[in-house]
Amino acid sequence: MSRHLVDPELTAMLDVFPGITLSTETIVAMRAQMGTMAMPRDTYARPHVTIEDRTVPGPDGAPDVPVTLYRPTDATGKVPVLLYLHGGGYVMGTAESSGAGAVRTADEVKCLVVSVDYRLAPETKAPGAAEDAHAVLAWLNKEAAALGIDTDRIAIGGDSAGGGLAAATALLARDKGLYKLCFQLLVYPMLDDRTAANGAQNPHVGDFIWQHDHNVFAWTAYLGAAPGGDDVSPYAAAARAKDLAGLPPAYISVGALDLFLEEDMAYAARLAAAGVPTELHVYPGAYHAFEFNAESDVSIRAEADKRRALKRAFAA
Repeated sequence: MSRHLVDPELTAMLDVFPGITLSTETIVAMRAQMGTMAMPRDTYARPHVTIEDRTVPGPDGAPDVPVTLYRPTDATGKVPVLLYLHGGGYVMGTAESSGAGAVRTADEVKCLVVSVDYRLAPETKAPGAAEDAHAVLAWLNKEAAALGIDTDRIAIGGDSAGGGLAAATALLARDKGLYKLCFQLLVYPMLDDRTAANGAQNPHVGDFIWQHDHNVFAWTAYLGAAPGGDDVSPYAAAARAKDLAGLPPAYISVGALDLFLEEDMAYAARLAAAGVPTELHVYPGAYHAFEFNAESDVSIRAEADKRRALKRAFAA
């Protein structure tokens, strides 16, 4: 175990955070348990941010996509947009779970945050979730005037599986060539099914919160097949893309004890080698989803770092 490497401010959360067991038999219960962890809206509401639930047209032949809009009411002119995708291993989670962060972002960055309730696996296999996200991107562009947004300043972001989905959607948007993204904000993104197939090579990662067996179950559910195969689409696992040129500038952050450390650093290096402006942060002593301990110094720094990066992207 790597507990001796954990930031002292983050150790307490390991004793109170519920362990998870993911399987076909437990997934419904785990979704319900994760849902109970979402903070009520009145606990994070801010006076200058409105919250609105809507549905937007889904991909061809697919259901409409629920979204939650967080709008800063004190912003002037056309506002930029962060299209945000929640975490949960592609098999759990809701847009509501990222509500507190979305309100902070809308208020402090002065952008519209659009949080997406994409379809989950195993009911919907890849690339269904990326197609949902691209459908929301299409809606933003088509309804730009009514929404009061600047289509030259639409960023995509997410955490964990949402970060992986954001990266995959950026690839899908580049390849379809219909709509532009100005930035990708990837927070400890889940990018590469081969980590589940081969195991992490670093012995100090993956001991906490999101572990190897969770990763194997989630990727198998999302792909509909064992991870590590030869025919995995980059719209399912972004790290499988052979060419990363032409993608929007990227910000990637990850903890040094996170199971995704190696795949995230490798993706950042490949983006930079492809000529994509890339910013990488590795936080020492931090495991997966460490930002749930919002009062720790490392979490405060991580939050500030990503909001600064988003502000710079919108100001460019």
